[in-house]
Amino acid sequence: MNDSPGWATPGSSPSDDRSGRDGQGSQGSGSEGAGGTQPPAQPSDDPRWSAAQPPPGQWSNPGTEAPAPTQAPQPQQGPGWGSPGQQPGAQGGPPYGSPYGGQYGNQYGPYGHPGAPWGPPAAAKPGVIPLRPLGLGEILDGAVSTMRSHWRSVLPITLFVAVIVQVFGTLVQKYVMADLETYPGRGSAIDLSAGDVAGYVALTGATYLVQILGTILATAMLTMVFSRAVLGQPSSVAGAWRESRSQLPRLIGLTLLVGLALIAAAAVLVVPAILLESVGLAFLTLLVVAPIVVWLGVALSLSSPALMLEKSTVFKAIARSWKLVKGSWWRIFGITLLTGIITGIITGIIYYPLSMIGIFGFGNGLDSVMDGSASQSWGFLIFGGVALIIAQTITMPIQAGVTVLLYVDQRIRREALDLDLARAAGVDTATDPHPGAAPGHGG
Repeated sequence: MNDSPGWATPGSSPSDDRSGRDGQGSQGSGSEGAGGTQPPAQPSDDPRWSAAQPPPGQWSNPGTEAPAPTQAPQPQQGPGWGSPGQQPGAQGGPPYGSPYGGQYGNQYGPYGHPGAPWGPPAAAKPGVIPLRPLGLGEILDGAVSTMRSHWRSVLPITLFVAVIVQVFGTLVQKYVMADLETYPGRGSAIDLSAGDVAGYVALTGATYLVQILGTILATAMLTMVFSRAVLGQPSSVAGAWRESRSQLPRLIGLTLLVGLALIAAAAVLVVPAILLESVGLAFLTLLVVAPIVVWLGVALSLSSPALMLEKSTVFKAIARSWKLVKGSWWRIFGITLLTGIITGIITGIIYYPLSMIGIFGFGNGLDSVMDGSASQSWGFLIFGGVALIIAQTITMPIQAGVTVLLYVDQRIRREALDLDLARAAGVDTATDPHPGAAPGHGG
């Protein structure tokens, strides 16, 4: 998205101006994201607004003849707030469709828009999300909608990464870890040795390294797919690779740096308990370490999309994430936690039935489970690996999509990114203050 306006860091600091209005983010940012700038104090001075607004004093009640062709269109009339049979506006109240309210309001009114009396104002939706501050349901729906509408790009990326990771892990578990004495199998006692421990740690580290690198690759490419989905633009695997490959080294460095920071934060508190060999102190430090690690993880959770979409450096991306999350930590934590629970449930639903089929259909059943040999049977490894490939193919884009959309949502709330995105998507916010779906763009 380097060629598309809107993703770069703003030259000024608009987030400082709007960050204190999170409590009003749904209305304030929504009206800005949907409607562009407010009309000038004197509409006649601006030809764009003088052509769209009626002359002063010519607003009329419904049922009367329209005063001029330039008058704003009135929404369909409906029952009023007054007594039955009373004409709207008969008691001096605002008529239906006035720019300042009424029962149903209109696109200029503060209470809603046509078709949704108490909902947020109409907003441009060139892609998978409306360009205004997002709710939880809209973020999750945007992630799923991108998977559905851009599956030709999403599916090959996640499937390729999931297959590589699971094939490597399955081969290591079958042919390498079973030969290590530190690997509990067949009910035998574990005879610890320095060589076995070192081998086990090295292989485990290699497995996790492959998984981390695969996740980084998928995250980088999916970020580009989701950024185009927000604008309603088509995407391809080749295009996502071209746009993301220049930032891949930095994303790897960012991931390693954040991981080391979390490990260091935990080690500083855990090492004293290990040295003193105190179970009570270890439990106490665990209660302290867990909140710190979670807090840092959420504070840095938006650094990856900031790095990829703003083409920034590692430390600038960390600073951007810290700034965007500030003041919204609990909201981002809750959405991230809920996403993790949803993806965990999906993984469990897919994995456990297939792995049980592998154990009982192609293994030794409960006996292999009891003596520990089930984890080495081909039935368990193959069916479990296939289950994890399917689960990761589904859950990986959901997690990546929620992270990207959280980043977009925070920038809309703090920096009016919706205006830049609307212009990039071809929506003319100057002449169409409250557009619906932009023509020519699909979600």
